[in-house]
Amino acid sequence: MDDPCSVNSPRRILSFSRNRRAHVPSSADSDDRYPTGFGVSGEHGPKLSEVYGFVGSITTVVATAIFIVWAYFPDHWLHSMGIYYYPNRYWALAVPTYVVVTIVLAIGFYTGLNFLATPPPTSLSSMFDDFSREPLDTILLQDDDDEYPIEPIYDIDINQINDIVFSNLNDNPVTDIVT
Repeated sequence: MDDPCSVNSPRRILSFSRNRRAHVPSSADSDDRYPTGFGVSGEHGPKLSEVYGFVGSITTVVATAIFIVWAYFPDHWLHSMGIYYYPNRYWALAVPTYVVVTIVLAIGFYTGLNFLATPPPTSLSSMFDDFSREPLDTILLQDDDDEYPIEPIYDIDINQINDIVFSNLNDNPVTDIVT
């Protein structure tokens, strides 16, 4: 536990590389060994996921700006900016429409596949499976305290559930309001 290359933490012990030693810089250390600047330490750079996120966000903003300029600016404005080659304006409406329709169809297809894979409500496989447990018929009494032991986990029978849920319906029948 007292490894010189580990740091004690209240939650866990973090192990560093065997070649590096954990060192917390103090005011006695020289500033040359631990350069500081703009939140980036000397040994570690920015995380790769942060770089990808930054590049992705900048790319999205630039692509959106180019799309808006292409889709909404008149031709003579584009020509005055030196832009002569660009796709037909039909695609400014067609591509977003195709994307939206594709997403809606994918959601519908996914929902349909789930309905096909789900057994019907009348199927017994929706109530019982390989892990279903029947309740024990006998409960053994303990000799020393004469108390019941904790019952093992089991599945409640569908008839018991129906009796509990629908027992009030038999006592107070719903009358038909529309005559």
